[in-house]
Amino acid sequence: MHNDIKKALEILKSGGIILYPTDTIWGIGCDATNVEAVKRIYEIKQREDSKSMLVLMENPNRISSYVDDVPEIALDLLEVTDKPTTIIYSGAKNLANNLINSDGSIGIRITTEDFTQQLIQRFKKPIVSTSANVSGDAPAQNFMAISQDIIEAVDYVVEYRQDDMTKYQASSIIKIGSDWGVQIIRE
Repeated sequence: MHNDIKKALEILKSGGIILYPTDTIWGIGCDATNVEAVKRIYEIKQREDSKSMLVLMENPNRISSYVDDVPEIALDLLEVTDKPTTIIYSGAKNLANNLINSDGSIGIRITTEDFTQQLIQRFKKPIVSTSANVSGDAPAQNFMAISQDIIEAVDYVVEYRQDDMTKYQASSIIKIGSDWGVQIIRE
C-alpha cells in the first residue's frame, strides 16, 4: 500500500488522474482544486460538466476550508451514520470551479478507508471521487468490473485491493439546504 500511495501522490501533484479503491466503489480521482484535471475526468466519464462530482476528505475538521458555513447538523450526521455518507453542502469554496454545482453546492464524503485516508492526509487537499464508469453505465462494484477503457484512460491504477471481490455500493447522499433543511437524495 505504501508504494501505491507514493505513486498516487506523484500523479495527483502533477495534475494527473488516478483509479483507486474507496470506502465504497472504485473511483476516478484527481486534485479537487485543479480545473484541468477535473475537466479530464468529465471527458473520461463522457459526462456533462453540469453534473457535479463529489470530493473525499479524511477528516471532518477540513470541511470548513471548502464550505462557507458547516451546519452543526452535518457534523452530527457524520458522527451517527454507520455507512459511507456524502453530504451536499451549500457555499462551496477553494475548489475547482468546474467541480462545484451550478447552485454553489458540493458533495463531500469523509472516508474511513485506510488507503484513501492516508492518501488524502499526505496530499493535504481533497480529491475528486466519482464512480469508475462511463456516465450512464452501472458503477463497478469492484475492480474486476471496471472497463478497460477507463483503466487505460487514467494515469495511474492503484494495485491495492484489486483482488477484493466484495461488491461495494455507492454512498448514501444527503443534501443540507441553505435553510439547513435535510433532504435524502440516495439511501
